[in-house]
Amino acid sequence: MNGIAFGLMVADKRRAEAAVRRIPESTLLLWAFLGGAFGTVLAARLVRHKTRKQPFATWMLIWLWLQIILIGLWALGLLGPLVTAALAYLPRPA
Repeated sequence: MNGIAFGLMVADKRRAEAAVRRIPESTLLLWAFLGGAFGTVLAARLVRHKTRKQPFATWMLIWLWLQIILIGLWALGLLGPLVTAALAYLPRPA
């Protein structure tokens, strides 16, 4: 996911420089949300693309921190019990 997100950000930067059709921000943010937030933020910093564009930059950082927290919970073994407890509240199919 990070590789694809990174590649899309770099491709969008190149398209912006060439003044051709761009990759929609919604697509870039979707890839960040789906697990590519680190790649998106890294590409933004390396190629200086969309770092000041709001609210895009804010959402990029929100997805990054959310993924960092989830990875931390998973690494500590806390994510499984949280998911299990949350699933216990879902209604069971009849």
